[in-house]
Amino acid sequence: MVGLTFPVCLRVKNSLEAMQKAAAFWRSKLDLRVIGITGSVGKSTTKELVASVLARRYQTLRSPGNLNNEIGLPLSLLRLTRSHERAVLEMGFYVPGEIAVLCEWARPQIGVITNISQVHLERAGSMEAIFAGKSELVERLPAAPEGVAVLNHDEPLVRRMADHTQAAIFYYGLTPEADLWADEIEGLGLGGVRFVMHYQGDEVHVRVPLLGRHSVHTALRASAVGLIDGLTWEEIVAGLQGGQSQLRLFAVPGPGGSLLLDDTYNAAPSSMIAALNLLAELEGRRIAVLGDMLELGDFEERGHRMVGMRAAEVVDELVTVGERAHWIADEAMRAGLQPSAVTEQQDITQATEFLRARVGTGDVVLIKGSRGLHMEDMVAALGEDE
Repeated sequence: MVGLTFPVCLRVKNSLEAMQKAAAFWRSKLDLRVIGITGSVGKSTTKELVASVLARRYQTLRSPGNLNNEIGLPLSLLRLTRSHERAVLEMGFYVPGEIAVLCEWARPQIGVITNISQVHLERAGSMEAIFAGKSELVERLPAAPEGVAVLNHDEPLVRRMADHTQAAIFYYGLTPEADLWADEIEGLGLGGVRFVMHYQGDEVHVRVPLLGRHSVHTALRASAVGLIDGLTWEEIVAGLQGGQSQLRLFAVPGPGGSLLLDDTYNAAPSSMIAALNLLAELEGRRIAVLGDMLELGDFEERGHRMVGMRAAEVVDELVTVGERAHWIADEAMRAGLQPSAVTEQQDITQATEFLRARVGTGDVVLIKGSRGLHMEDMVAALGEDE
């Protein structure tokens, strides 16, 4: 019967392995440029903004959500069609050798490294192990000029990756030593961030709808990929301003006219401090609800205390959730925050009830902790009171 199609079912010994092989085969048949993105924090936001920039000129696919592992990345590859010209893929690191395998399937020509921090230190065992795992991306890029490693010049560990690749090196950062760099940074709170980018004599003034001064690095990564791929400044800036998805931090109404900053996706010392830096830019009574940070290994106590020290400089009131977060509270008081402004809660139910009775008009409440604490449930419960 001409014109009819029928479903096909293939029987295989291992469905995951079969999917991975199918994805790698399909990628090998496509003529397109793949951008791989990895790092300890900021991968998903970077992926979204890079894709927003490239989409100004090219038919671009981005991996949906955080599909960045041995299951998610093949699924992303199988979404590609012959019409796609670019693919922006997030690559996660959990065990040594994982990113190397992801690269075998995806064949990236551009590799973007966001940063290296203590995220998953407990699982990896050491910072050197995390460095080695993240380096697998740049190690497997093709040689220059086809391959380009986009590295964060502001982080010494990331700079070291230049010695682990045959690809060309493109540095971004906040000092003139980088190829692309930014200065005159002005945080505008919920209004985004304003800064000036410099590249080969060009000076570009930009305002982007991303929250927090740390978002400048995200914008630099996306701009770097755009420059490498031949886009004009007009296209790059339009892509930066069109990347509306903040992904990890949302401002939502809270009880009594308060404002909740929902940054509950995950937590590490670096992202906790970045969120506190954003809170410092906002007007009103600043309240931080900070939960345990998991999988920090030997860095566990020190990481929590680093956050406590910064919290003491920013907040009017601190609420901690969980046993490990005691170190945040303790260090905040050591750094000068009055004990009357610090409350320790054991779980999110207690913390939610405590906040219900205390927040009101003009309060800005940052809520952040590791995913294992389910602090998003606190945001949902408080949001229902709005």
